[in-house]
Amino acid sequence: MTETDYDITSGRNVHSVTPHLIVNDGMAAIAFYKAAFGAEEMIVLPRPDGGLLHGCLSINGSSVMVADEACSSVHAPTSLKGTTVSIHLVVANADEAAAKAVSAGAKLIMPVEDMFWGDRFGVVEDPFGHQWSISTPGKPMSESEMQNAAAAAFAQ
Repeated sequence: MTETDYDITSGRNVHSVTPHLIVNDGMAAIAFYKAAFGAEEMIVLPRPDGGLLHGCLSINGSSVMVADEACSSVHAPTSLKGTTVSIHLVVANADEAAAKAVSAGAKLIMPVEDMFWGDRFGVVEDPFGHQWSISTPGKPMSESEMQNAAAAAFAQ
């Protein structure tokens, strides 16, 4: 185990920087992430009332924690009218991944298309208010090539 990973009793590792998504229905969120992104359960700790105290999933080898709103200081994006954070998911085929997420219940925010920085990229919003950017790496570009491509894209 490296300093960037730690075990959470499940026998698997969690990365030292891990998104922790607060939602309004954690058990439904876990089912959605499994259907939309192929998430695997690492640990699921339900509350006595059936809600989700804590869940940890693995998505494409990265850990993502999930929990229900629990107190006045921890809110889901749907309670706050949006989120300021986007989770970025790198996949082999962004078009297929976005379509799978939409068929599982996500809302398409930005269709997948070729971007000026070389990737195929789009954005979906899950039913719990979290936005996921989905990309497939494309043509490798130097920083100066990206700057020139950005200038050209924003000049239009």
